[in-house]
Amino acid sequence: MVQKKPVVIVTRKLPDAVETRMMELFDARLNVDDTPMSKAELVDAVKEADILVPTLTDRIDAGILAQAGPNLRLIANFGTGVDHIDLKSARQRGITVTNTPGVLTEDTADMTMALIMAVPRRIVEGVQLIDGDEWEGWSPTSMLGHRINGKRLGIVGMGRIGQAVARRAQAFGMSIHYHNQHRVHPDIEGELQATYWESLDQMLARMDVVSINCPHTPATYHLLSARRLKLIQPHAYVINTARGEIVDEPALIRMLEKGDLAGAGLDVFENEPAINPKLRKMKNVVLLPHMGSATIEGRLDMGEKVIINMKTFIDGHTPPDRVIDAFY
Repeated sequence: MVQKKPVVIVTRKLPDAVETRMMELFDARLNVDDTPMSKAELVDAVKEADILVPTLTDRIDAGILAQAGPNLRLIANFGTGVDHIDLKSARQRGITVTNTPGVLTEDTADMTMALIMAVPRRIVEGVQLIDGDEWEGWSPTSMLGHRINGKRLGIVGMGRIGQAVARRAQAFGMSIHYHNQHRVHPDIEGELQATYWESLDQMLARMDVVSINCPHTPATYHLLSARRLKLIQPHAYVINTARGEIVDEPALIRMLEKGDLAGAGLDVFENEPAINPKLRKMKNVVLLPHMGSATIEGRLDMGEKVIINMKTFIDGHTPPDRVIDAFY
C-alpha cells in the first residue's frame, strides 16, 4: 500500500526549484499567483494542512491556530523571524515550529553594510542628482558626507547577523561596540575587537552609527523607544535591517525632522508595507523595500532548510531548526 503523502500548504510563491522538490516529496498546495492569503484563507489552510509553510507576511495568531485541524503538527516557516507566529499557542496545541536560521546571515549583513555606507556618504542623493539631470559638475563643497573609517559602530543584537556586520565594519576601519542579552564568547570579542556594553543606554549615547540586528520579540518591541532614541547623539545614524517594530518609528521621524539625528537607513518599517510619507520626503534617509535577505542563493537555501525540517519531522525525528526560544 502506497503511503499517503502529507498535505503541505505553502502560503506564498517560492523559487521554482524549491516548489518542484516539494511537489516530489509531498502533496504540496502552492500559491502560484503569490497573492497574500487572507485571514479566512489561512484558517482554511490550517484546517486542511498536515504542514503549513508560511512567510513573514502571514500572521499566524492564536485565533487562527484555535481553528487548526487535528492533522496540523508542523509549521515550517520560510524565514528566520517567527514574530508573526504565536509560538505559545502552537506549543499548547502540540504544533512544532521551525525556521531557517543562518542562511540569510551574509546577505542581511551585506545590506546592513550597504546602508551604513549609503546614508553618511549620501549615495542615494547622488544618484537622484544624476537622474534629475541636476548635477553641474564637481566642486570642493558639493555632496559632502561623512567618513566611515574610525567611527564607532554600536550593534544591537550580536547574533549571527550582528557578528557578520561587525566583520564587515571592522574591515572598513570602524570601532566595534555591541549590546546583547548575553555577552558573546571572549574569542569572538577578540576576533572582532568588540567592546561589550551591558547598558544599552550608555552604548547608544556614545555611538556614531547604531545598527539594529536583533529579532523582534515581546522583549524587543520598541527597544529603541523615544527615550532611548533621544540618547543618541545628533551626528549619529540609525540603521535597521531587522524588524520595524523594534524602533518607535514616530519618535524616530520626529527626531529626524528636528535634526536630532543625522540620518537613517531603513530596510524595515513598523507598519510595512505601509511607509510613513514623512520618511519618503527626507533626503537624509535611505529607504529599501525589506530586501536585506533578497538573494537568489539565500532563497534557495531557505527552501532547502524548510524541506529538510519537514522531511526530518515526517520521518519521526526532531527537526534541526525547531524554534524553542527567541532571544537577541
